Amino acid sequence: MAQRVQRLAAYAVIVRGDQILLSRLSERVTQNELWSLPGGGVDHGEDPRDAVVREVHEETGLHAEVGETAHVFSLHLPDTWRRGRRVDAHSVRIVYQGWVPVDAPEPHVVEVDGSTAEARWQPLDAVLDGTLPTVTLVGAALAAYHPHRHQRVASYAYVERDGALLLTRISARGAGAGRWTLPGGGVDHGENPVDTVRRELREECGLDGEVGSLLTVHDVHFSGTAPSGRHEDFHGIHLVHRATVPDGVEPRVVEVDGTTDAVAWVPVEALGTTEWPATELVHAAVEAARTSGATPVPRA
Repeated sequence: MAQRVQRLAAYAVIVRGDQILLSRLSERVTQNELWSLPGGGVDHGEDPRDAVVREVHEETGLHAEVGETAHVFSLHLPDTWRRGRRVDAHSVRIVYQGWVPVDAPEPHVVEVDGSTAEARWQPLDAVLDGTLPTVTLVGAALAAYHPHRHQRVASYAYVERDGALLLTRISARGAGAGRWTLPGGGVDHGENPVDTVRRELREECGLDGEVGSLLTVHDVHFSGTAPSGRHEDFHGIHLVHRATVPDGVEPRVVEVDGTTDAVAWVPVEALGTTEWPATELVHAAVEAARTSGATPVPRA
């Protein structure tokens, strides 16, 4: 009877756009080109989540984060070869969803004389259609993979004065960098959406505002890379309130290192031009204001 060998390993599926982070197995493992998920054996007493973070760094040089849940894959090879001897092998692989910062450097192998020869972002299409040779775990993990679902409720201010809108520009830290949007942001847990608008007006515009009625509800749904680097199935729900701000006070960005890098009064007729590219939220709010016939709140 062949000796029984059982191995516990942890891996990460790290997707960015239309690419996946993979590591190529070294000649110590196979003489053929073969790509795998970054990961490896869990040391005795090591938490599997810590193991996969360690392995991703060793094999790709990148610092990853991983989710709380995982898929488990089992492979039993009752008659195979390991390190020059015949064994009854059982591999248990824990596969997490992982992500790396959006500004992470190009991957490179850190470990010396290990099982990884190269690390690279590879096209997902090449993996799925079999053009790129991969171990069976890659296909199985991708078949079970779904982007992280993230639903975010945000509250915004619609402040119009003399044919111009108070808008903020999205910084490089936010999705849609360089475009102009309404002042506002995510509703904190337990926070009233009206209080969110007041807080965001202070943080993004340096202004104390009066918040009125709900103008419209807007939503977006798409999949993509979040500012954290995580691949997300994102659903944003946007509550847009009419609001006013005091006369004679110039708006200025107060928050530091946030998602806003500029604030300005933008002529409504200029929205969507090359000088003032605006988000879909802004256009939806303008259309709602034109068709609602609602009376603005008294000016602060």
